[in-house]
Amino acid sequence: MSTTTAQKRAERLAQEPLRPAEPTYSLFRGTLANMRDIASRRELLGLLVNREFTAKYKDSALGFVWSLIRPLALLLIYYIALGKFMGAEKNIPSFAIFIYSGLTAWTLYSEIISIGTSSVVNNSGLVKKIYLPREVFPLSVVGSASINFAIQLAILVAATAVTGKFPTGSRWWYLPLSLALLYVFATAMALLLSATNVYLRDVQYLVEVALMILFWASPVVYSWQMAGNALAASRAGGRLLEELYLANPATLIVLGFQRVFWVAGSDRPFPADLGARLGTALAASLVILWISQRVFARMQGNFAQEL
Repeated sequence: MSTTTAQKRAERLAQEPLRPAEPTYSLFRGTLANMRDIASRRELLGLLVNREFTAKYKDSALGFVWSLIRPLALLLIYYIALGKFMGAEKNIPSFAIFIYSGLTAWTLYSEIISIGTSSVVNNSGLVKKIYLPREVFPLSVVGSASINFAIQLAILVAATAVTGKFPTGSRWWYLPLSLALLYVFATAMALLLSATNVYLRDVQYLVEVALMILFWASPVVYSWQMAGNALAASRAGGRLLEELYLANPATLIVLGFQRVFWVAGSDRPFPADLGARLGTALAASLVILWISQRVFARMQGNFAQEL
């Protein structure tokens, strides 16, 4: 780079206003300021989403088809191992649709949280070089995961039509409620955990273990009826255990998806107040999202130094 070009570049940089990385506003004003900052960089966010999605399948022959292979492989494994070998399909009608409904929701939920946790660390080069709202990194994971989810959801809807069990009527109201809860809570966790992971890298490994446990603590491969019966029969306070079980947002999200797409299970037991529980969990998750964003904003000031 010539001396003249370097001088011109230095002059342009000197004219740019200084932007503090730490929040300088009150809680509510700071939230609005961060939202405006992110909105002003929506083109950058779009580029990051595209990069996040395409980077997974770079130089692969099948490309985004790989995003379908894993959930379909899991579906096949659970269908054969649990449905055929262990006889679960005898008690759960349309077992394949039942399993894929839960897997579709769980895949999006776990992908946002697991990849979102590492998103800031994985973009350390950008964090150390330029100013930008660091929230765009976990948000780019949300956008990339949504592309995979849209493909899987289209397959699920097509499968219900092919099997003659296409959902109709008021059951569709559970879909926006479940999706809203999924996105709000998973985004909140991605923001909080991605900031914490910068300071404590063990967090990403703890998240992997936690998600593995939460998968089996959610009715993805077994029905709510089985879980409810087991909890009710417990000697350690069945009602309390049931409330704790339903306090897990992933459980409510999976149940909401099953309530929509698992038409063959319409006569099977579901929590009587599932819609109210989804709404309550969504309201609580919005508060958690706001708190997570403010914690993220408070912690991001030292991201560059820590990375």
